[in-house]
Amino acid sequence: MSLVINHNLMAMNATRNLADSYNNLAVSTRRLSSGLRVGTAADDAAGLAVREIMRSDVKALNQGIRNANDAISMIQTADGALGVIDEKLIRMKELATQASTGTYNSDQRLIIDSEYQAMASEITRIANATDFNGIHLLNGNLSGANSAHSGSGLTSTGPVKVHFGAGNDSAEDYYYVSINTATASALGVGMGASNSISTQALAQASLDKLNNAIISKDKIRANLGSTQNRLENTITNLSIQAENVQAAESRISDVDVATEMTEFTKNQILTQAAVAMLSQANNMPRMAMQLIG
Repeated sequence: MSLVINHNLMAMNATRNLADSYNNLAVSTRRLSSGLRVGTAADDAAGLAVREIMRSDVKALNQGIRNANDAISMIQTADGALGVIDEKLIRMKELATQASTGTYNSDQRLIIDSEYQAMASEITRIANATDFNGIHLLNGNLSGANSAHSGSGLTSTGPVKVHFGAGNDSAEDYYYVSINTATASALGVGMGASNSISTQALAQASLDKLNNAIISKDKIRANLGSTQNRLENTITNLSIQAENVQAAESRISDVDVATEMTEFTKNQILTQAAVAMLSQANNMPRMAMQLIG
């Protein structure tokens, strides 16, 4: 290389190497400070695209877990109300058994019947009043027999749709919770002359109705229990799925601190060396002055 003063090629070369080392040092600093290997699309364009899909899936899966937990809370609310209704039915059966014996007169049976009818009224009141977040659970609104689910309006109708997946596939991402009606009339023990225990014959006839009512109520509770177990299994599966997707996203996105620290140290040394060599290269044209002088 000729000794020239118009162009300091050694300094230009050192400057270019310094810029490369400094840029690499800046990238390592950004990765170590953020903890992300892929901070911009330039770091890994394909990896960034895959990562963002995974991130959205993890967020959706975690929200699905919360949705399923909300559904469990709803089911527990309904089951708790049915437990109270259970106590009312047992008391009604006790009263019907009492009125079925011949040791009571008509006036006494009318008194017994007044409590019997009050229990029936309370069952209907509980069924109509039980709600979760404004959704009535036991009045028949969620019964699959009455209507199919429709979410087209501002207020959904029919069975509750529990959505827990990241997509919209009926086989993978959601299912329905249906709860049958639990009013007194729906259970077959509603108020009225035909459901009275004011006479011995009516009281005896009501025993079969009460047995059927208790069985109907138990079927509702059994259905709720099996649905709750299903939701709990769904939550377990979603948690595992979210954990594995998060792990895959981490392998793409997160920086390996040990490896990156090695790169940082290398780039730091190269940057320091480039600065030193640039300083030396800037002094080289002065050697030409010795020849001129």
